[in-house]
Amino acid sequence: DVQLQASGGGLVQTGGSLILSCEVSGFTFDNYVIGWFRQAPGQEREGVSCFGSNRIDKTWYSDSVKGRFTISSSGARNAVNLRMNSLKPDDTAIYYCAVKTTIYSAKYYCSHFSVMDHWGKGTQVTVSS
Repeated sequence: DVQLQASGGGLVQTGGSLILSCEVSGFTFDNYVIGWFRQAPGQEREGVSCFGSNRIDKTWYSDSVKGRFTISSSGARNAVNLRMNSLKPDDTAIYYCAVKTTIYSAKYYCSHFSVMDHWGKGTQVTVSS
């Protein structure tokens, strides 16, 4: 079975940083997109950042986090990290990681995440003002 375990959430002040980690087991990283998504109270889930094996369109960030968040992988650990800097209260949400077997772009699946194959349980990020 494919399992994703997200960790690293917490409470941080505005301007602070956090690193989220998503460890993946049982999944073969050949053709894939993996990413982070978030859902704030009363709002719809949204794509935050994704990357994948598509050489043309490998990494994508939402406009709201571009320049502040960095997604990276640790191949040896089958993990994907999300470094979040300059956090704002608007970043408060439950953050989820998800993965899909595909040859297509990170941008597409970060926007059409309902078709992601496997999801982890979320980790709460709270940014105080």
